Amino acid sequence: MHALIAGLPGGAEWIILLIVAVLLFGGSRLAGLGKGTGRAIREFKEETAGLRDKDKQITAKPEQPEDDITATEREIKSSEIRNSDQA
Repeated sequence: MHALIAGLPGGAEWIILLIVAVLLFGGSRLAGLGKGTGRAIREFKEETAGLRDKDKQITAKPEQPEDDITATEREIKSSEIRNSDQA
């Protein structure tokens, strides 16, 4: 099978590169590298899933604006203002 883009290694070249990598680094280091890479990918997926869950919670439950006060609060404030004007 030929590489789709000229210059990229094909099947036999990948096998040779793998053999050279094993000779240079050793099997245990390459296995540790693969294990570390798998752990990093798994942690990344967990963190992004956590962020998506937080986004869903925020959009599902919008906060009430602070300047939006209830009618009862308006009555209390207006009566306080009237009482302070009379004093």
